[in-house]
Parts: sequence; structure tokens; C-alpha cells
Amino acid sequence: MDAKGRIGAVGQRNCRVSLVGAGPGSADLLTVRALRHIESAQAVVYDRLVGAEILALLPKGCERYYVGKAKGDHSVPQAEIGDLMVRLAAKGKRVVRLKGGDPGIFGRMGEELAALADAGIDSEIVPGITAASGAAAALGLPLTDRAHAQRLRFITARQCSDEAMPDWTTLAHRDETLVFYMGLDRLEMICEGLTGAGLPAEWPVMLVANASLPEQQALIGTLADMPRRLAANPLPSPCLVVVGSIVDMAQATIRASIPIDADL
Repeated sequence: MDAKGRIGAVGQRNCRVSLVGAGPGSADLLTVRALRHIESAQAVVYDRLVGAEILALLPKGCERYYVGKAKGDHSVPQAEIGDLMVRLAAKGKRVVRLKGGDPGIFGRMGEELAALADAGIDSEIVPGITAASGAAAALGLPLTDRAHAQRLRFITARQCSDEAMPDWTTLAHRDETLVFYMGLDRLEMICEGLTGAGLPAEWPVMLVANASLPEQQALIGTLADMPRRLAANPLPSPCLVVVGSIVDMAQATIRASIPIDADL
């Protein structure tokens, strides 16, 4: 151990941490590989979006460490999460870092891999179904379609700083689907940014919360009226913001689950 208390690389090469994607929420959307890691874990470090149904699959005696993050409430700083995984692995435990969705999509996986590599600890990545795929499948909606969208982009609504903004000009295209992650509290910014960059005010928008779960909720509208619709039909966070003409293909399904007041 060095002067900063970090565990050195010597002798740690046999330790292993698995960064596992827990999928969009429903336990039956776990991959087979993810399930095998969960069922054999000796210590799990898990996020807020990992539900009780998935945690129930952990073996008896497995140590659990909650490190979830919400807006304005980071229960454990990112650097401490890395240190925790290193400490657990150094004890020879089979460690699972369990993340909602896919660990490589807006999950700060790179920072955690770097922390493990600095300590000389081998790691494995187990991909998971990302929330956008889970939500679209639950709604019977393709994210791409020859008549609607030939491109698909995943964008984080939470930049590295509050002042940073997406390049709206590069996003305002009619032949693609945009999916903004963690965008509920920035919905107005997204709508104004895209219309300001050239998309029409009536361009379709869909919000989806609790993707793939029985309590999944969805709401449709346009760039012009979605903030008002959301105010009338509040959704929980986190929430996906899907933008594109592909949303028109899901309107019948969504209208059946959440009536929309045309006069909003």
C-alpha cells in the first residue's frame, strides 16, 4: 500500500471485478451471463436503478453495498466507489459492480475501470440491455425504421458541467431517432434547443419512465407542447426522452395506457 493508502498492483492480478449490466429493470431481461455473475457474487456494489427483483437473486450471505446516485444526492462519491471495489477485490472476493441498463452507456464505467486498472485488478464487462431498447420493446416500437429513422443516437442530458450544452445543430435531423438519458428536468432545454436548431415545433416526442417494469409510464407530445403535457401528467425520474418521427408508430399503444388531453 502506498502513501495515499492505495493498494498496489503486486499480487492483485488474480482478483476480479465484474461490471454487470442489470438491464432496464425487469429481472427476466437479464442476460444469462449477468445472472451467472449475480448468483455467484460474494460482494455486490449496486446502483439506485437495480430493483428488488434483481437483488433477490443474490446468494445468501452476499455482501451488499449501495452506492446509488440521484439528482443532488450522490450517496457515495465516484472515487470512493472505485476504492470500495478495490478493497473488496483485494480480500479475494468475487465482486459484482451492478449497474442499471448497460454499464458502458452513461454509467461512468470508464472511471471505474481506470480505478481497478490502477490497482492492478483484472475486470470483466458484462453488457446489459440499455433502457432505450427495453422501453422501445415494451411499447412495440422500433428505434430505427427505413421510413422514419436511419440513425439512432443516445445522448446524456447531464453534461460534465451544468453550463455545458449539446450541439443542437448536429442533433436536429429528421431522419434519426434521439434518445436523451436522464433528461426529465431538462426537458424544456431539449425542446427549445432542437426547435431553435431547425426541427419543427410539431416534431414528435415521447417520455418513458420505469422502462420494462409493470409500472412503466409513457407520454407523447411535440417539442412545442411536451413541457405542458408533462406538467399535467408528471412522470418519475429517471425518464427517457425520445425524439423523432418514429414516435408516431407508438401513439396507439401509448394513448391506450395514458389518455392525452388534446386541448393542452
